[in-house]
Amino acid sequence: MKIALFGYGKMGQMIERVALDRNHQITAKIDIDTTHIDFSNIDVAIDFSMPNAAFGNITKCIENNIPIISGTTGWLDDYDKAVSLCKEKKGAFIYASNFSLGVNLFFELNSKLAKMMNPLKQYNVSLEEIHHTQKLDAPSGTAITLAEGIQENSEYKGWKLDEKAPNYIPIYSKRIGDTPGTHTTEYQSKVDSIEIKHTAHNREGFAEGAVIAAEWIVGKTGVFSMRDVLNLG
Repeated sequence: MKIALFGYGKMGQMIERVALDRNHQITAKIDIDTTHIDFSNIDVAIDFSMPNAAFGNITKCIENNIPIISGTTGWLDDYDKAVSLCKEKKGAFIYASNFSLGVNLFFELNSKLAKMMNPLKQYNVSLEEIHHTQKLDAPSGTAITLAEGIQENSEYKGWKLDEKAPNYIPIYSKRIGDTPGTHTTEYQSKVDSIEIKHTAHNREGFAEGAVIAAEWIVGKTGVFSMRDVLNLG
């Protein structure tokens, strides 16, 4: 498979290593200074760029009939536009706040637990996410996805960052050292606590999941998620 990388930071470089280990080729490395892209030499694109570049990268790929996987966070105000364009052009697109296979299984557990806990009003839920100090956005896209999974299966109205408020899920964000990512969902009552947690030991899982998603999407048409890739529907 011929893969284009949009963004060549730490994640882009790790995706390159994983892709090469899985016998793929990296035929383009695109950053802010790139002026020409040869789309004829690309089977699929993987975007881990910057929030202000992601939508443009996705648009270029869809318009050139290149399936694209995006793991960039912070651009989702334009997500619906990307979905509309993909449907109009009959393209192929996956966005995920986190491509780790383990995290996507954790999303499923989180949603199922929220549904089970919803009738038990004596429990209050909270989320905690810990990342490395270079992570710019807070809360993480993963934490927001977890909050949305709880909201969809409960009566919570939304989430608030580092703040408790009635009918809102508090998300506590911490930035510590070189932590790849730890996410915890906790339900607490006066008598006990229930907690589920995902801890990433390194960033390779994120890269592996993105490459697996890229392998899966080639030859398909539509807007998909990691639930489709993992056949969790």
